[in-house]
Amino acid sequence: MTSRRTLLAAVAALTALGALTACGTGDPTTEIKPDGQKGPGVNIGPDQKRIRTGKSAGAAAALPEAVRKRGTLVIGVSAGSSPPLGFYATDDKTLIGVETDLATLVADALGLKPDFQVVSWENLFVGLDSGKFDAAFSNVTVTEERKDKYDFATYRLDDLAFEAKKGADWKVRGPEDVSGKRIAVGSGTNQEKILVDWSKENEKAGREGVDIAYFQNSTDYYLALQSGRIDAYLGPNPSAAYHVASAGQTEVIGTFSGAGAGLQGKIAAATKKDSGLVKAYAAALDHVIGNGSYAKVLERWGLSTEAVEKSEINPPGLPRTTN
Repeated sequence: MTSRRTLLAAVAALTALGALTACGTGDPTTEIKPDGQKGPGVNIGPDQKRIRTGKSAGAAAALPEAVRKRGTLVIGVSAGSSPPLGFYATDDKTLIGVETDLATLVADALGLKPDFQVVSWENLFVGLDSGKFDAAFSNVTVTEERKDKYDFATYRLDDLAFEAKKGADWKVRGPEDVSGKRIAVGSGTNQEKILVDWSKENEKAGREGVDIAYFQNSTDYYLALQSGRIDAYLGPNPSAAYHVASAGQTEVIGTFSGAGAGLQGKIAAATKKDSGLVKAYAAALDHVIGNGSYAKVLERWGLSTEAVEKSEINPPGLPRTTN
């Protein structure tokens, strides 16, 4: 299996090569952005020089007293090899990515020190349930089922992408296009739920269902795509776009809202329901949106098109699973 360090080294080499061939100057601060355009490079080393912000008195006042006195915000993250969302720097221990940067801004606005705790995707929610984490910042989509147990403060639009081997010569526009295909997803994700619903829809229509394969690490599904063990992977659009632009071996064959048809999905900071934290998160997010630091973070990671105008608390999410 390709190690996380090896994968990141390969991405760095590919983007550096793109910079050299693009500008001919050897400028190490220029690389290919996720949207395929050249622009300011993303530093994937441990010396991040993160974009920071000042404290918002109003947002901090909305914190529960116990959290305010503690002085730290305990944040659960699932940092696999999934740039630009959450991944490790070249030292293989420093957390970087848009999720880490936005969580840091929220902690700053609340006057707290961020305390990042890295766990698997499934254990993000275990940590919230137990009260171990104050928040989860890990590309968490608002869903109606999750709203039963968690409160959400939104901070990005949520789009998903089907990624296939380059030259696959097929497009995904709806359920019928994945009938009989072997599609990989991460377990417990909203993309799994969408794929399960699509498979049921196909079967009800007399078509073959979807052969769903489960992968928790991006390195594993990259290898599966190249070897032909899966036909496509359904995951976050930012990760797919970044991988397509940097590696050049795959292509996006379809994009969809993370909330299903008819509703724009939203990514949000998640906290245990009725923890008393969600209003503080929304206020902190509105503060950084208003002062421009939020936009700078999204621009840094090539995700400006996923910006929101304000943070919403518990908006409509991905509908409940159909029978």
